[in-house]
Amino acid sequence: MVVMTAIDFHAESNRGTYARRAADIGWADAMTAIVDPAGKRVADIGCGGGIYSQAWQTLGAADVVGVDFSARMVADARERSVGISGLAFRQGDAAATGLAPASRDIVFERALIHHLPGCEPAFAEAHRVLVPGGRLIVQDRTPADVELPGAPEHLRGWFFERFPRLLSIETGRRPSSETVEKALLMAGFHAIESRTLWEVRRTYTTVEELERDLSARTGRSILHALDDAELHDLIAYIRARIGAPPIVEKDRWTIWSATA
Repeated sequence: MVVMTAIDFHAESNRGTYARRAADIGWADAMTAIVDPAGKRVADIGCGGGIYSQAWQTLGAADVVGVDFSARMVADARERSVGISGLAFRQGDAAATGLAPASRDIVFERALIHHLPGCEPAFAEAHRVLVPGGRLIVQDRTPADVELPGAPEHLRGWFFERFPRLLSIETGRRPSSETVEKALLMAGFHAIESRTLWEVRRTYTTVEELERDLSARTGRSILHALDDAELHDLIAYIRARIGAPPIVEKDRWTIWSATA
């Protein structure tokens, strides 16, 4: 069963929340190890503020369209990408993007499927918009990824150490690798592969910079399950354990790739 967190992706208060980072070079290396984006047509489904849509364009994609169900996120993405050619954004559902059939060479879905009640409709839609032989790349966390202990580079683990109920929420909404692979097969994909990635989320030059990021719950939907007092408590808990700056925050992800 998928357990949803309390974030409202449509709210004006979340303006810019998913548009304030740049994709790490380690992520770019992981993507190019799976597929050559040069000259390709990419759809970034669940694009949020367009961080990774822009990253695909930087990797050489000829045409990138980001799709998100939230008008707030789409507006952020458009604002972030002003003046960049070959990059567009539209509002749409992961299971009904509005994109033309067989119109994309690559479909990318990062941090999307754990927000959905099931993977199958989104994967079926990805298969529909991909050309034969096109690639779907799904990046998300499994329960095994989120159960890793906290450390100075893995701050997320400390969220669950301090507030164990968050771990129940997180593992409840994260699909297993077996679930994802079964859904990919049902949608008609083959040549399914998976790998893990420790992706640098952000490097903080001061502890205060990290605290501001946590206080704003920036790009962390799980923190919307805490009230303000609990969030303050969590920040103090992390402050007591964090090392000296710079602080390099990483998250572990599972990446699945499959051929249409």
